[in-house]
Amino acid sequence: MNQKEILLNHGSGGKLSQDLFKSVFGKYFGNPILDKLTDSAIVESPGTHLAFTTDSYVVDPIFFPGGNIGTLAVCGTVNDLSVAGAEPIMLSTGFIIEEGFPLSKLEEVVSEMAAKAKEAGVSIVTGDTKVVNKGKCDGLFINTSGIGRVDQARKHISYGETISPGDVILINGTLGDHGMAILSKRNEINLHTKIASDCAPLNGIIQDVLAVSDKVRFMRDATRGGLATVLCECVTNREYGIRIDESTLPLRESVMGMCDMLGFDPLYIANEGKVVMIVAPEDAQRVLETMQQHPYGKEAAIVGEVVADHPGKVTLQTEIGGKRIVEIPAGDQLPRIC
Repeated sequence: MNQKEILLNHGSGGKLSQDLFKSVFGKYFGNPILDKLTDSAIVESPGTHLAFTTDSYVVDPIFFPGGNIGTLAVCGTVNDLSVAGAEPIMLSTGFIIEEGFPLSKLEEVVSEMAAKAKEAGVSIVTGDTKVVNKGKCDGLFINTSGIGRVDQARKHISYGETISPGDVILINGTLGDHGMAILSKRNEINLHTKIASDCAPLNGIIQDVLAVSDKVRFMRDATRGGLATVLCECVTNREYGIRIDESTLPLRESVMGMCDMLGFDPLYIANEGKVVMIVAPEDAQRVLETMQQHPYGKEAAIVGEVVADHPGKVTLQTEIGGKRIVEIPAGDQLPRIC
Protein backbone atom coordinates (compact mmCIF):
# COMPACT_ATOMS: atom_id res chain seq x y z
CA MET A 1 0.00 0.00 0.00
CA ASN A 2 1.63 3.24 -1.18
CA GLN A 3 -0.69 5.70 0.57
CA LYS A 4 0.63 7.37 3.72
CA GLU A 5 -2.81 8.13 5.15
CA ILE A 6 -6.27 6.64 5.17
CA LEU A 7 -8.62 7.55 2.33
CA LEU A 8 -12.41 7.23 2.24
CA ASN A 9 -12.03 4.43 -0.28
CA HIS A 10 -10.08 2.31 2.20
CA GLY A 11 -13.51 1.59 3.70
CA SER A 12 -15.14 0.69 0.38
CA GLY A 13 -14.77 -3.08 0.42
CA GLY A 14 -12.82 -2.86 -2.86
CA LYS A 15 -9.17 -3.24 -3.76
CA LEU A 16 -7.99 -0.49 -1.41
CA SER A 17 -9.78 -2.22 1.48
CA GLN A 18 -8.06 -5.47 0.57
CA ASP A 19 -4.69 -3.71 0.43
CA LEU A 20 -5.30 -2.16 3.86
CA PHE A 21 -6.14 -5.55 5.34
CA LYS A 22 -3.02 -7.17 3.90
CA SER A 23 -0.63 -4.39 4.86
CA VAL A 24 -1.93 -3.61 8.36
CA PHE A 25 -4.70 -5.76 9.86
CA GLY A 26 -3.70 -9.09 8.35
CA LYS A 27 -0.06 -8.37 9.12
CA TYR A 28 -0.69 -8.12 12.86
CA PHE A 29 -3.98 -9.97 13.46
CA GLY A 30 -3.56 -12.80 10.94
CA ASN A 31 -4.71 -16.27 11.98
CA PRO A 32 -6.35 -19.24 10.20
CA ILE A 33 -9.89 -18.03 10.95
CA LEU A 34 -9.41 -14.35 10.08
CA ASP A 35 -7.41 -15.16 6.95
CA LYS A 36 -10.49 -16.79 5.36
CA LEU A 37 -11.86 -13.22 4.87
CA THR A 38 -15.47 -14.32 5.17
CA ASP A 39 -18.30 -12.03 6.34
CA SER A 40 -18.63 -14.18 9.46
CA ALA A 41 -15.96 -16.19 11.23
CA ILE A 42 -16.90 -19.87 11.60
CA VAL A 43 -15.61 -21.15 14.93
CA GLU A 44 -15.95 -24.55 16.57
CA SER A 45 -17.74 -24.81 19.89
CA PRO A 46 -18.41 -28.04 21.82
CA GLY A 47 -21.10 -29.88 19.93
CA THR A 48 -21.70 -27.20 17.32
CA HIS A 49 -20.25 -24.51 15.05
CA LEU A 50 -20.85 -20.82 15.60
CA ALA A 51 -20.77 -17.88 13.19
CA PHE A 52 -19.49 -14.63 14.68
CA THR A 53 -19.48 -11.25 12.93
CA THR A 54 -19.19 -7.54 13.64
CA ASP A 55 -19.84 -4.39 11.62
CA SER A 56 -19.92 -0.62 12.10
CA TYR A 57 -22.37 1.79 10.47
CA VAL A 58 -21.52 5.37 9.53
CA VAL A 59 -24.11 5.98 6.80
CA ASP A 60 -24.67 9.56 5.63
CA PRO A 61 -27.48 10.61 5.90
CA ILE A 62 -28.65 8.79 9.03
CA PHE A 63 -32.27 8.74 7.81
CA PHE A 64 -33.05 7.77 4.21
CA PRO A 65 -35.97 6.42 2.14
CA GLY A 66 -36.64 2.89 3.31
CA GLY A 67 -34.88 3.04 6.67
CA ASN A 68 -32.23 4.59 8.87
CA ILE A 69 -28.88 3.72 10.40
CA GLY A 70 -30.62 1.40 12.87
CA THR A 71 -32.25 -0.58 10.05
CA LEU A 72 -28.81 -1.10 8.54
CA ALA A 73 -27.20 -2.04 11.84
CA VAL A 74 -29.56 -4.92 12.55
CA CYS A 75 -30.16 -6.13 9.00
CA GLY A 76 -26.50 -5.94 8.01
CA THR A 77 -25.34 -8.11 10.88
CA VAL A 78 -28.23 -10.57 10.56
CA ASN A 79 -27.40 -10.91 6.86
CA ASP A 80 -23.68 -11.45 7.41
CA LEU A 81 -24.55 -14.36 9.68
CA SER A 82 -27.23 -15.72 7.37
CA VAL A 83 -25.07 -15.86 4.24
CA ALA A 84 -22.64 -18.01 6.19
CA GLY A 85 -25.44 -20.58 6.42
CA ALA A 86 -26.02 -19.67 10.07
CA GLU A 87 -29.21 -19.20 12.05
CA PRO A 88 -28.78 -15.78 13.78
CA ILE A 89 -29.37 -15.94 17.53
CA MET A 90 -28.31 -12.73 19.25
CA LEU A 91 -26.75 -9.31 18.65
CA SER A 92 -24.83 -6.72 20.60
CA THR A 93 -24.96 -3.04 19.78
CA GLY A 94 -22.69 -0.09 20.56
CA PHE A 95 -23.66 3.56 20.08
CA ILE A 96 -21.31 6.51 19.58
CA ILE A 97 -23.51 9.59 19.89
CA GLU A 98 -22.58 13.20 19.26
CA GLU A 99 -23.44 15.70 21.97
CA GLY A 100 -26.60 17.54 20.94
CA PHE A 101 -28.10 14.69 18.90
CA PRO A 102 -31.91 14.86 19.35
CA LEU A 103 -33.24 12.29 21.79
CA SER A 104 -36.35 11.85 19.64
CA LYS A 105 -34.16 10.84 16.68
CA LEU A 106 -32.22 8.36 18.82
CA GLU A 107 -35.50 6.82 19.94
CA GLU A 108 -36.61 6.54 16.30
CA VAL A 109 -33.41 4.67 15.45
CA VAL A 110 -33.64 2.34 18.45
CA SER A 111 -37.33 1.64 17.78
CA GLU A 112 -36.48 0.62 14.22
CA MET A 113 -33.70 -1.64 15.46
CA ALA A 114 -36.12 -3.37 17.82
CA ALA A 115 -38.65 -3.86 15.02
CA LYS A 116 -36.09 -5.39 12.65
CA ALA A 117 -34.64 -7.62 15.38
CA LYS A 118 -38.15 -8.90 16.09
CA GLU A 119 -38.74 -9.56 12.37
CA ALA A 120 -35.45 -11.47 12.16
CA GLY A 121 -36.19 -13.41 15.35
CA VAL A 122 -33.03 -12.28 17.17
CA SER A 123 -32.47 -10.65 20.55
CA ILE A 124 -30.24 -7.66 21.29
CA VAL A 125 -28.64 -8.91 24.50
CA THR A 126 -25.83 -6.48 25.34
CA GLY A 127 -24.45 -3.12 24.30
CA ASP A 128 -22.56 0.05 25.08
CA THR A 129 -23.07 3.82 24.75
CA LYS A 130 -20.47 6.55 24.39
CA VAL A 131 -21.09 10.29 23.91
CA VAL A 132 -18.48 12.50 22.22
CA ASN A 133 -18.16 16.28 22.05
CA LYS A 134 -20.18 18.23 19.51
CA GLY A 135 -18.41 18.22 16.16
CA LYS A 136 -16.51 14.98 16.87
CA CYS A 137 -19.04 12.62 15.23
CA ASP A 138 -21.63 12.93 12.46
CA GLY A 139 -24.56 12.60 14.84
CA LEU A 140 -24.55 8.85 15.40
CA PHE A 141 -22.39 5.81 14.64
CA ILE A 142 -23.47 2.26 15.52
CA ASN A 143 -21.57 -1.02 15.85
CA THR A 144 -23.34 -4.37 15.94
CA SER A 145 -21.94 -7.85 16.49
CA GLY A 146 -23.81 -11.10 16.10
CA ILE A 147 -23.66 -14.80 16.86
CA GLY A 148 -25.43 -17.60 15.01
CA ARG A 149 -25.54 -21.40 14.92
CA VAL A 150 -24.14 -23.22 11.89
CA ASP A 151 -25.14 -26.74 10.95
CA GLN A 152 -22.12 -28.95 10.24
CA ALA A 153 -23.44 -29.64 6.72
CA ARG A 154 -23.53 -25.92 5.90
CA LYS A 155 -20.20 -24.63 7.18
CA HIS A 156 -18.70 -24.90 3.67
CA ILE A 157 -21.06 -22.24 2.31
CA SER A 158 -19.07 -19.31 3.66
CA TYR A 159 -15.88 -20.47 1.94
CA GLY A 160 -17.20 -21.38 -1.51
CA GLU A 161 -14.84 -24.34 -1.70
CA THR A 162 -17.35 -26.60 -3.46
CA ILE A 163 -18.10 -24.25 -6.38
CA SER A 164 -17.52 -25.85 -9.79
CA PRO A 165 -18.19 -25.05 -13.47
CA GLY A 166 -21.85 -25.40 -14.37
CA ASP A 167 -23.10 -23.96 -11.09
CA VAL A 168 -25.75 -21.26 -11.41
CA ILE A 169 -25.73 -17.72 -9.98
CA LEU A 170 -28.92 -16.22 -8.54
CA ILE A 171 -29.86 -12.98 -6.79
CA ASN A 172 -33.09 -12.38 -4.91
CA GLY A 173 -34.05 -9.07 -6.51
CA THR A 174 -33.21 -5.71 -8.03
CA LEU A 175 -29.74 -4.19 -7.88
CA GLY A 176 -28.62 -0.79 -6.65
CA ASP A 177 -31.72 0.33 -4.75
CA HIS A 178 -29.90 1.12 -1.49
CA GLY A 179 -27.02 3.03 -3.02
CA MET A 180 -29.27 5.17 -5.19
CA ALA A 181 -31.66 5.85 -2.29
CA ILE A 182 -28.73 7.14 -0.22
CA LEU A 183 -27.40 9.24 -3.09
CA SER A 184 -30.78 10.82 -3.87
CA LYS A 185 -31.34 11.73 -0.22
CA ARG A 186 -27.78 12.93 0.37
CA ASN A 187 -27.84 15.23 -2.64
CA GLU A 188 -31.56 16.12 -2.43
CA ILE A 189 -32.22 14.87 -5.95
CA ASN A 190 -35.91 15.11 -6.81
CA LEU A 191 -37.07 12.10 -8.80
CA HIS A 192 -40.42 11.41 -10.42
CA THR A 193 -40.25 7.89 -8.98
CA LYS A 194 -38.91 7.67 -5.44
CA ILE A 195 -36.18 5.10 -4.84
CA ALA A 196 -36.21 3.37 -1.46
CA SER A 197 -33.49 1.28 0.14
CA ASP A 198 -33.91 -2.48 -0.06
CA CYS A 199 -32.60 -2.90 3.50
CA ALA A 200 -34.09 -6.10 4.95
CA PRO A 201 -33.18 -9.11 7.11
CA LEU A 202 -32.53 -12.05 4.78
CA ASN A 203 -32.44 -14.94 7.24
CA GLY A 204 -36.02 -15.92 6.42
CA ILE A 205 -35.57 -16.24 2.67
CA ILE A 206 -32.19 -17.93 3.13
CA GLN A 207 -33.61 -20.51 5.54
CA ASP A 208 -36.44 -21.19 3.06
CA VAL A 209 -33.87 -21.92 0.36
CA LEU A 210 -31.71 -24.12 2.61
CA ALA A 211 -34.82 -26.11 3.52
CA VAL A 212 -35.38 -27.12 -0.12
CA SER A 213 -31.77 -27.48 -1.30
CA ASP A 214 -28.61 -28.96 0.17
CA LYS A 215 -26.65 -27.87 -2.90
CA VAL A 216 -26.10 -24.19 -2.17
CA ARG A 217 -22.37 -23.80 -2.84
CA PHE A 218 -21.88 -20.21 -1.70
CA MET A 219 -23.73 -17.13 -0.46
CA ARG A 220 -22.75 -13.51 0.07
CA ASP A 221 -24.76 -10.32 0.54
CA ALA A 222 -23.98 -7.77 -2.15
CA THR A 223 -23.33 -4.69 -0.02
CA ARG A 224 -20.33 -2.38 -0.59
CA GLY A 225 -19.07 -2.84 -4.12
CA GLY A 226 -22.29 -4.50 -5.25
CA LEU A 227 -22.74 -7.67 -7.25
CA ALA A 228 -19.52 -7.12 -9.20
CA THR A 229 -17.30 -7.16 -6.13
CA VAL A 230 -18.92 -10.32 -4.73
CA LEU A 231 -18.37 -12.21 -7.97
CA CYS A 232 -14.82 -10.92 -8.48
CA GLU A 233 -13.85 -11.98 -4.96
CA CYS A 234 -15.45 -15.36 -5.59
CA VAL A 235 -13.18 -16.18 -8.56
CA THR A 236 -9.94 -14.69 -7.21
CA ASN A 237 -7.19 -17.34 -7.38
CA ARG A 238 -9.70 -19.98 -8.49
CA GLU A 239 -9.59 -22.43 -11.39
CA TYR A 240 -12.94 -21.24 -12.75
CA GLY A 241 -14.51 -18.04 -14.00
CA ILE A 242 -17.98 -16.50 -13.96
CA ARG A 243 -20.15 -15.29 -16.83
CA ILE A 244 -23.15 -13.05 -16.18
CA ASP A 245 -25.78 -11.90 -18.66
CA GLU A 246 -26.72 -8.21 -18.68
CA SER A 247 -30.20 -8.95 -20.04
CA THR A 248 -31.08 -11.01 -16.95
CA LEU A 249 -29.95 -8.50 -14.30
CA PRO A 250 -32.99 -7.28 -12.32
CA LEU A 251 -32.98 -3.47 -12.28
CA ARG A 252 -35.65 -0.87 -11.59
CA GLU A 253 -36.08 1.70 -14.35
CA SER A 254 -35.65 4.50 -11.82
CA VAL A 255 -32.30 3.07 -10.67
CA MET A 256 -31.15 2.51 -14.26
CA GLY A 257 -32.13 6.07 -15.16
CA MET A 258 -30.31 7.57 -12.19
CA CYS A 259 -27.19 5.49 -12.89
CA ASP A 260 -27.22 6.58 -16.55
CA MET A 261 -27.70 10.21 -15.60
CA LEU A 262 -24.87 10.25 -13.04
CA GLY A 263 -22.47 7.81 -14.71
CA PHE A 264 -22.71 4.96 -12.19
CA ASP A 265 -22.50 1.27 -13.01
CA PRO A 266 -25.32 -0.58 -11.18
CA LEU A 267 -23.13 -3.69 -10.94
CA TYR A 268 -21.04 -1.84 -8.36
CA ILE A 269 -23.82 -0.09 -6.44
CA ALA A 270 -24.45 -1.22 -2.86
CA ASN A 271 -27.46 -3.25 -1.79
CA GLU A 272 -28.63 -4.01 1.74
CA GLY A 273 -31.25 -6.69 1.08
CA LYS A 274 -29.71 -8.83 -1.63
CA VAL A 275 -28.10 -12.23 -1.36
CA VAL A 276 -26.02 -13.71 -4.17
CA MET A 277 -26.24 -17.51 -4.28
CA ILE A 278 -24.24 -20.02 -6.27
CA VAL A 279 -26.20 -23.26 -6.57
CA ALA A 280 -25.75 -26.62 -8.29
CA PRO A 281 -27.55 -26.54 -11.67
CA GLU A 282 -30.02 -29.31 -10.79
CA ASP A 283 -31.36 -27.22 -7.86
CA ALA A 284 -31.28 -23.78 -9.50
CA GLN A 285 -34.92 -23.70 -10.63
CA ARG A 286 -36.16 -24.96 -7.26
CA VAL A 287 -34.14 -22.31 -5.45
CA LEU A 288 -35.39 -19.59 -7.81
CA GLU A 289 -39.03 -20.56 -7.27
CA THR A 290 -38.52 -20.67 -3.50
CA MET A 291 -37.01 -17.19 -3.55
CA GLN A 292 -39.86 -15.83 -5.64
CA GLN A 293 -42.41 -17.07 -3.10
CA HIS A 294 -40.84 -14.94 -0.35
CA PRO A 295 -41.65 -11.21 0.07
CA TYR A 296 -37.94 -10.36 -0.27
CA GLY A 297 -37.49 -12.48 -3.40
CA LYS A 298 -40.38 -11.67 -5.74
CA GLU A 299 -37.97 -10.29 -8.37
CA ALA A 300 -35.33 -12.99 -7.96
CA ALA A 301 -33.46 -14.02 -11.11
CA ILE A 302 -30.81 -16.33 -12.49
CA VAL A 303 -28.07 -13.97 -13.69
CA GLY A 304 -25.15 -16.16 -14.74
CA GLU A 305 -23.09 -19.30 -14.32
CA VAL A 306 -19.71 -20.59 -13.27
CA VAL A 307 -17.56 -21.49 -16.29
CA ALA A 308 -14.36 -23.42 -16.91
CA ASP A 309 -12.90 -20.85 -19.28
CA HIS A 310 -11.27 -17.53 -18.25
CA PRO A 311 -10.40 -18.76 -14.71
CA GLY A 312 -10.17 -15.97 -12.16
CA LYS A 313 -12.20 -13.60 -14.34
CA VAL A 314 -15.79 -12.35 -14.40
CA THR A 315 -17.24 -11.46 -17.79
CA LEU A 316 -20.46 -9.70 -18.69
CA GLN A 317 -22.42 -10.62 -21.81
CA THR A 318 -23.90 -7.27 -22.88
CA GLU A 319 -27.37 -6.77 -24.30
CA ILE A 320 -25.89 -5.67 -27.63
CA GLY A 321 -23.93 -8.91 -28.04
CA GLY A 322 -20.53 -7.81 -26.75
CA LYS A 323 -18.52 -9.01 -23.81
CA ARG A 324 -16.51 -7.14 -21.19
CA ILE A 325 -14.39 -7.98 -18.18
CA VAL A 326 -15.86 -7.07 -14.79
CA GLU A 327 -13.10 -6.08 -12.37
CA ILE A 328 -13.02 -5.40 -8.67
CA PRO A 329 -13.08 -1.63 -8.07
CA ALA A 330 -10.22 0.17 -6.35
CA GLY A 331 -12.73 2.05 -4.21
CA ASP A 332 -16.43 2.80 -3.93
CA GLN A 333 -18.45 4.83 -6.38
CA LEU A 334 -20.39 6.15 -3.39
CA PRO A 335 -18.74 6.17 0.06
CA ARG A 336 -20.53 5.95 3.41
CA ILE A 337 -23.57 4.07 2.20
CA CYS A 338 -23.66 1.80 5.27
